[in-house]
Amino acid sequence: MNMSKTKEILPFEATHPGTLLKDELDVRRIKQKDFALEIDVKPSFLNEIIKGKRPITADLAILLEKTLEISADYWMNFQTQYEIDKARIKEKNIRRLQAIELWRIITQYVPVKFLRKLNYLNGNIESNILKIKEIYNVRNIDELVNLIAAQKDFAFYRKSLRLDVDEVNLLGWSKTVEFNAQSIRVNKYNKNNIPELLKDLRGVIYKNKRVVELVKKKLEEYGIKFIILEKFEKTPVDGYSFWSDKNPAIAITLRHKRIDNFAFTIFHELGHISLHIGNDKTMKFLDVADCKNNGIPEKEADDFARDNLISQELWNILQNEFQPLTDKSIKAFSNTYKINPAIVLGRLNWESANYSLKSEIDKKLYL
Repeated sequence: MNMSKTKEILPFEATHPGTLLKDELDVRRIKQKDFALEIDVKPSFLNEIIKGKRPITADLAILLEKTLEISADYWMNFQTQYEIDKARIKEKNIRRLQAIELWRIITQYVPVKFLRKLNYLNGNIESNILKIKEIYNVRNIDELVNLIAAQKDFAFYRKSLRLDVDEVNLLGWSKTVEFNAQSIRVNKYNKNNIPELLKDLRGVIYKNKRVVELVKKKLEEYGIKFIILEKFEKTPVDGYSFWSDKNPAIAITLRHKRIDNFAFTIFHELGHISLHIGNDKTMKFLDVADCKNNGIPEKEADDFARDNLISQELWNILQNEFQPLTDKSIKAFSNTYKINPAIVLGRLNWESANYSLKSEIDKKLYL
């Protein structure tokens, strides 16, 4: 028998050899009082053995061997196993109590509900603690608490002035994305291929058919990991860009299923990859919606997205040659230069700071 597997078998409750002695006497129809007299011990002493209050000693084991013809070694081995099982059960209970206490702490710092919904967690506390450490890439709970307290991963994080953002959920979402990205394999990344990638993406976005699937395929073809993860509660995040192993990665939530929002988010994160992360792989950019942050990296990524979705040259053509700007003229411009009309309308909304302009242009993202 494999001894390593034998050690893993632990009874729910340790069985005292007195239980076996009682069964043996019952089967043989021997009264405890009569048996006590036979082995020359007090009935109360024998009763305490049977109830597990006293151990079976070597002297008693020899008496049992002579009277019941069951070897003394058997009784002593049974007693030893009982002591071992009792010690292991005690150790297991201590570990369980420690795990429960750790889990109580973890639930304050980790969005357990969402990780359970994503099937990362099960009903076993100890295995859940190990999974949390794996997802958050920490060795112990102290590191987890310090990570959240410091919020060190959010050095480049657009903070919303208007929305209620749950920092614990936000970190949990980003760590889950990073964990998912570890298992994704894509082609080798070459930053010199970014202009060609942008051109291909504009074509996919213009057609707006199976767009998410095709964008994912293009990004992976050019060596960029792509993850879609639904946002957690109070985490109005649109996109996230970071370095994962040997490749850059982009994560989005599809919080708004609009082609203009989707396209701008993808190009914004590509801006971070092209301008920032490619030069410093420790950088991470978490794009939370409705933020008023004038940080240089965010502005640079915004400008990158704007200019690569519609170049300034083409924007000037729109302004000069397609007046007045109506749905009809926007569509004519879009068809001429192969730019999705919702992208044009979205930029008009943004530059005029007026998102209530009347239009029948379809903004829906066609998955």
